[in-house]
Amino acid sequence: MDCQNQPKNKCFSRIISGLLISLGLIGGGFFPGYYYYKAKMQSNFVTVKGLAEMNVKADLAVWKIKFVTTNNNLLAAQQEIARQKSEIVSFLQKKGIQAFEISEGRVETNDLMATPYRGGNDMDSRYILSQIITVRSVNVDTVEQALRDNGELVASGVIFDAQSYGSPVSYIFTKLNEIKPQMLEEATRNAAQAAEEFAKSSNSKVGKIRTANQGVFSILPADETPDAMQSQQINKKVRVVSTIQYWLE
Repeated sequence: MDCQNQPKNKCFSRIISGLLISLGLIGGGFFPGYYYYKAKMQSNFVTVKGLAEMNVKADLAVWKIKFVTTNNNLLAAQQEIARQKSEIVSFLQKKGIQAFEISEGRVETNDLMATPYRGGNDMDSRYILSQIITVRSVNVDTVEQALRDNGELVASGVIFDAQSYGSPVSYIFTKLNEIKPQMLEEATRNAAQAAEEFAKSSNSKVGKIRTANQGVFSILPADETPDAMQSQQINKKVRVVSTIQYWLE
């Protein structure tokens, strides 16, 4: 810029204006390009899922044995429910279940004469008495065998309530927290392998983890048939699916 024939202050102002215009042009080109680059980099990631499964065995069995009796005489009904209870406790202990693993619930009494919607006919069994004995044991195999032999109780005159036939024993796995770290490590490793495969196909490299969701742990029956319930199977399968996002470089 030629300032020889112009006042110094005017020339200086023109120089400053020129510099500002130049900087504006440079900034106008740099910042959009920079933010476009940043946005492009931040969208360059892949989302993958990592599966981990582990076969486990239940370590706790809870068996609720509900039995009933009916009689028109309350005292006779009480004597019969006591007899059935004695038969059941004796049977359980004979099968290897310890006394401290057996607990008795209260006797429930239902007087049909106290029911407002009863029929008008004379009743041969006015009283219905029921009781629940609960077995809580870590010896799941012992409980399973006793359950298979419960026909011996039927032969001795024990009358089971209907719910004792539906799902009488719950087999529970209580050590989920102990295996979580190992399973999460496996799920993360499987997710990383999936990300590597994706990166190969896109000529990229897998970078650091962007986000990670450990997923929900599910306890499933070992044999996943349509009507299978995991609570009724000693052998189970624990599954977790983790969702992880990796940066791609």
